[in-house]
Amino acid sequence: MRLLIVLLFIFSFQFAGAQELFVFTEPASNMAAKNIGIRTYNLLMKDLHKGKNDYSYHFMPSIMWGIKKKVMLHLTAYASNMDGLFTINGGGIYLKYRFFSREEVHSHFRMAAFASYSFSNSFIHEYAIDLNGHNTGYETGIVLTKLHKKLAISAATSFLHAMDNVNEKYLFGNQLRNAAGYSLSVGRLMLPKSYTSYKQTNINLMIELLGQTNLHNGFTWLDMAPSVQFIFNSRARLDMGYRFALATKLQRYASQGAILRLEYNFFNVL
Repeated sequence: MRLLIVLLFIFSFQFAGAQELFVFTEPASNMAAKNIGIRTYNLLMKDLHKGKNDYSYHFMPSIMWGIKKKVMLHLTAYASNMDGLFTINGGGIYLKYRFFSREEVHSHFRMAAFASYSFSNSFIHEYAIDLNGHNTGYETGIVLTKLHKKLAISAATSFLHAMDNVNEKYLFGNQLRNAAGYSLSVGRLMLPKSYTSYKQTNINLMIELLGQTNLHNGFTWLDMAPSVQFIFNSRARLDMGYRFALATKLQRYASQGAILRLEYNFFNVL
């Protein structure tokens, strides 16, 4: 079944065009200045910490702000039932600065630096560093994005550091606190075939590789995540995706699950 999904996406990429609005990663491009966006992540993950057939629900609402042409900011809250009752696990801040852009007709190449900090009051469950409500820590990195005739390709690499959580010290020793993160994302626009109005609904297909390697022991996890995206009136988004593990030597309790993301943008409100 997994192989069928992968082949279906690869086959689809041969015949369509794309946008650089990815589901699981951020591209080098920013939202426009003076814009505000609201985004909600809903994740249903198979949770091996609870049991083989149990799932945990994660809810992550965000406010996005296009501060300037080259700078954008995200503020995110993390909530889940992974520790039993549904509760708020923490929050985070994400900042991105686009420092290079080469614009051409129907094509551009952009580079951006990003940094994030998250705090968490949950229990520490795993060796892998997860700053989306599991670990307190920070991440910094670089992302490169190429758009050419509607084909979008984006790659990122980052350094992650896990700190002590609000209610619990980091359990695995100082040597395991650092990791390298990396991703590769490819997307294509499937519909419409030609634009006649900004009110047309866009349908995008994409596939992403997401990974992390602990810098002390070299253990790695690597996921694949196919997804479909709908854009309405050029300002609202509905994303649906599913991620599954290709490599799991770096311990995680939740490596497989579905995502539903909703987003709405308010233009020129500041």
